[in-house]
Amino acid sequence: MQQDLTFHSATKLAGMISRREISCFELTRAYCDRISEINTKLNAAATLRLDAALDDARAADDALARGKIRGPLHGIPITIKDSLETEGLVTTAGTRGLIANIPDKDATVVARLKSAGAILLGKSNTPEITLKFVTDNHVFGRTNNPYDVARSPAGSSGGAAALVAAGGATFDIGTDYGGSIRMPAHFCGIAGLKPTSGRVPRTGHIPFLETGASEAFIAVGPMTRKVEDLGLILKLISGADGRDPMVVPAPLGNPDEVALEKLRVAHYTDNGITAPTTETAATLNAAASSLKDMVASVIEDRPPGIETSPDLWMRLVLADGGRGIVELLARLGTEEMHPLLEWTQGREAMSTKQYFDTLTEWNRLRSDCLAFLERYDVVLSPVCATPATLHDDTSPLDYSYFYNLLGWPVAVVRCGTSPEGLPIGVQVAAKPWREDLVLAVAKQLEDRFGGWQQPPL
Repeated sequence: MQQDLTFHSATKLAGMISRREISCFELTRAYCDRISEINTKLNAAATLRLDAALDDARAADDALARGKIRGPLHGIPITIKDSLETEGLVTTAGTRGLIANIPDKDATVVARLKSAGAILLGKSNTPEITLKFVTDNHVFGRTNNPYDVARSPAGSSGGAAALVAAGGATFDIGTDYGGSIRMPAHFCGIAGLKPTSGRVPRTGHIPFLETGASEAFIAVGPMTRKVEDLGLILKLISGADGRDPMVVPAPLGNPDEVALEKLRVAHYTDNGITAPTTETAATLNAAASSLKDMVASVIEDRPPGIETSPDLWMRLVLADGGRGIVELLARLGTEEMHPLLEWTQGREAMSTKQYFDTLTEWNRLRSDCLAFLERYDVVLSPVCATPATLHDDTSPLDYSYFYNLLGWPVAVVRCGTSPEGLPIGVQVAAKPWREDLVLAVAKQLEDRFGGWQQPPL
């Protein structure tokens, strides 16, 4: 029974608590037990507070007995990526300089989830300052994939994805700079959402306001087993906080009110850089075909400029030649950079003209792609050319940068399985501020193909 509890959606569990079918303590204890069972194999959890979480659960039950419900997540156990600050709990961002860092306040999204009643179990592992598609660092070490521990869960939200997939948390909050929510969601077979740039505050994230123009790439979003939870959590964490200068109070649409029959869907299987595996292409095509009887049109087409996106993303992130990364680590007190961050070094810093030319190129790409969306409402694509790679595999991971450059909302949902039994996800993107379209289509794909499946762990 306890293990069954750890595989339900947060939405279902919240209903069970409100109907008194389970207690907050019973649920939290089930997740504590599950983390203890799986973390020796996954190394996905960083710092934990399981005893304190059980105390919080008892308090939540006491409140419930008095008729007091804190919010829609009352008594729901969660984990949080270790790059987001948590009051009174060590937050390292995977770097040695922060090994004793205990924040005195929560990141905005953490505070909002706690206010909604969520119970924090602990932190999930991330690469050093979140800058790698592999989850490994000098503080906690390497995280493994729950479908095959010889493989990577990707990164930078790899610990989050592995825990959620294996039933170690109802959900987690990840961050996405170049695919760091979507790649782990794909590798670990869960649902993930990179919201529109400017939708969710990044206040309390490490790094924050320290990455120049590419700061616009960083999005904070939910990682769940079920698509229904993405929408639930997005509503709770969205909106201006008076600290993040990029966030605006844009209204959220309701996925349940989307007129699917009016949607125009574009899809592509190849980004023009790395050809997908046969199974990846087949999964994408099956996902697109499954929508034909419920939407207005499904057409194979690709937004302009995708093939230039990895290089453009890299030039914007490393415009200073990587000096800012070195200086950030020094400010954090880290004396030795993890080898996985060596990709940030060795480039020559741009001249002022080169930098402004690159900003112009970026703006033109965004403008051209908005024009593309005059013909379509939703775009389907692979998340990656391959399913989860072996730990030492350096296969290109170049399907995700594009949507960080554009700032569009993108969800990932599992729609297929490789011959090795590994999950294959699909990206669902839409125009800015239309998360409702993304979630509505992702839910249809989940219903058709099953979404998350329990890993053999």
